[in-house]
Amino acid sequence: MTMLTKNSFLEEISKQYVLTARAKGLTERTVLYRHVFRNALIPLVTGFPGSFVAAFFSGSLLIETIFSLDGLGLLGYESVINRDYPVVLATLYFYTLLGLITKLITDLTYVVADPRITFDSAQ
Repeated sequence: MTMLTKNSFLEEISKQYVLTARAKGLTERTVLYRHVFRNALIPLVTGFPGSFVAAFFSGSLLIETIFSLDGLGLLGYESVINRDYPVVLATLYFYTLLGLITKLITDLTYVVADPRITFDSAQ
Protein backbone atom coordinates (compact mmCIF):
# COMPACT_ATOMS: atom_id res chain seq x y z
CA MET A 1 0.00 0.00 0.00
CA THR A 2 2.89 2.31 0.73
CA MET A 3 4.40 1.61 -2.67
CA LEU A 4 1.06 2.33 -4.34
CA THR A 5 0.83 5.64 -2.49
CA LYS A 6 4.37 6.67 -3.38
CA ASN A 7 4.06 5.68 -7.04
CA SER A 8 0.68 7.37 -7.39
CA PHE A 9 1.98 10.65 -5.98
CA LEU A 10 5.17 10.56 -8.07
CA GLU A 11 3.15 9.89 -11.20
CA GLU A 12 0.78 12.78 -10.50
CA ILE A 13 3.60 15.21 -9.64
CA SER A 14 5.25 14.63 -13.01
CA LYS A 15 2.11 15.45 -15.02
CA GLN A 16 1.67 18.56 -17.12
CA TYR A 17 -1.14 20.18 -15.13
CA VAL A 18 1.08 20.28 -12.01
CA LEU A 19 3.76 22.11 -13.97
CA THR A 20 1.11 24.52 -15.23
CA ALA A 21 -0.19 25.14 -11.70
CA ARG A 22 3.33 25.91 -10.51
CA ALA A 23 3.89 28.22 -13.48
CA LYS A 24 0.72 30.14 -12.57
CA GLY A 25 2.40 31.02 -9.27
CA LEU A 26 0.46 28.76 -6.90
CA THR A 27 2.21 27.82 -3.69
CA GLU A 28 3.64 24.34 -3.38
CA ARG A 29 1.13 23.53 -0.67
CA THR A 30 -1.80 24.52 -2.89
CA VAL A 31 -0.42 22.52 -5.80
CA LEU A 32 0.09 19.43 -3.67
CA TYR A 33 -3.22 19.45 -1.80
CA ARG A 34 -5.59 20.82 -4.42
CA HIS A 35 -4.18 19.19 -7.54
CA VAL A 36 -1.88 16.29 -6.75
CA PHE A 37 -3.51 14.87 -3.61
CA ARG A 38 -7.04 14.68 -4.99
CA ASN A 39 -5.96 12.96 -8.20
CA ALA A 40 -3.52 10.62 -6.47
CA LEU A 41 -6.19 9.62 -3.97
CA ILE A 42 -8.33 7.74 -6.51
CA PRO A 43 -6.05 4.68 -6.90
CA LEU A 44 -5.62 4.58 -3.11
CA VAL A 45 -9.35 4.61 -2.53
CA THR A 46 -9.62 1.74 -4.98
CA GLY A 47 -6.92 -0.42 -3.42
CA PHE A 48 -7.01 0.18 0.31
CA PRO A 49 -10.50 -0.97 1.37
CA GLY A 50 -10.25 -4.21 -0.57
CA SER A 51 -6.90 -5.15 0.87
CA PHE A 52 -8.02 -4.14 4.37
CA VAL A 53 -11.15 -6.29 4.24
CA ALA A 54 -9.21 -9.26 2.84
CA ALA A 55 -6.63 -8.97 5.60
CA PHE A 56 -9.40 -8.62 8.16
CA PHE A 57 -11.17 -11.78 7.00
CA SER A 58 -8.11 -13.97 6.70
CA GLY A 59 -6.56 -12.50 9.85
CA SER A 60 -9.61 -13.20 11.96
CA LEU A 61 -9.73 -16.80 10.77
CA LEU A 62 -6.01 -17.38 11.26
CA ILE A 63 -5.51 -15.61 14.59
CA GLU A 64 -8.67 -16.97 16.20
CA THR A 65 -7.86 -20.52 15.09
CA ILE A 66 -4.23 -20.44 16.24
CA PHE A 67 -4.86 -18.80 19.62
CA SER A 68 -8.29 -20.38 20.27
CA LEU A 69 -9.98 -17.01 20.63
CA ASP A 70 -13.74 -16.85 20.44
CA GLY A 71 -14.89 -15.01 17.36
CA LEU A 72 -16.47 -15.28 13.95
CA GLY A 73 -13.32 -16.69 12.33
CA LEU A 74 -13.08 -19.58 14.79
CA LEU A 75 -16.83 -20.16 14.54
CA GLY A 76 -16.58 -20.40 10.76
CA TYR A 77 -13.58 -22.72 10.92
CA GLU A 78 -15.15 -25.06 13.47
CA SER A 79 -18.43 -25.13 11.57
CA VAL A 80 -16.58 -26.20 8.40
CA ILE A 81 -14.78 -28.95 10.34
CA ASN A 82 -18.06 -30.12 11.94
CA ARG A 83 -20.02 -29.76 8.66
CA ASP A 84 -22.50 -27.36 10.22
CA TYR A 85 -23.62 -25.84 6.93
CA PRO A 86 -26.14 -23.26 8.21
CA VAL A 87 -23.43 -21.69 10.40
CA VAL A 88 -20.94 -21.77 7.51
CA LEU A 89 -23.44 -19.98 5.30
CA ALA A 90 -24.22 -17.45 8.05
CA THR A 91 -20.54 -16.56 8.52
CA LEU A 92 -20.06 -16.29 4.76
CA TYR A 93 -23.18 -14.11 4.58
CA PHE A 94 -21.82 -11.80 7.28
CA TYR A 95 -18.40 -11.47 5.65
CA THR A 96 -20.00 -10.89 2.24
CA LEU A 97 -22.29 -8.23 3.68
CA LEU A 98 -19.32 -6.50 5.30
CA GLY A 99 -17.43 -6.62 2.00
CA LEU A 100 -20.37 -5.14 0.09
CA ILE A 101 -20.75 -2.32 2.61
CA THR A 102 -17.03 -1.60 2.25
CA LYS A 103 -17.38 -1.46 -1.53
CA LEU A 104 -20.35 0.91 -1.21
CA ILE A 105 -18.34 3.22 1.04
CA THR A 106 -15.48 3.04 -1.47
CA ASP A 107 -17.78 4.10 -4.30
CA LEU A 108 -19.13 6.99 -2.24
CA THR A 109 -15.58 8.06 -1.43
CA TYR A 110 -14.87 8.34 -5.17
CA VAL A 111 -17.39 11.16 -5.39
CA VAL A 112 -15.82 12.96 -2.42
CA ALA A 113 -12.30 12.60 -3.85
CA ASP A 114 -13.24 13.64 -7.38
CA PRO A 115 -16.58 15.42 -7.90
CA ARG A 116 -16.37 14.82 -11.66
CA ILE A 117 -17.18 11.15 -11.09
CA THR A 118 -20.88 10.37 -11.31
CA PHE A 119 -22.75 7.10 -11.22
CA ASP A 120 -25.54 8.11 -13.59
CA SER A 121 -26.39 5.64 -16.30
CA ALA A 122 -26.12 6.98 -19.84
CA GLN A 123 -29.29 6.23 -21.74
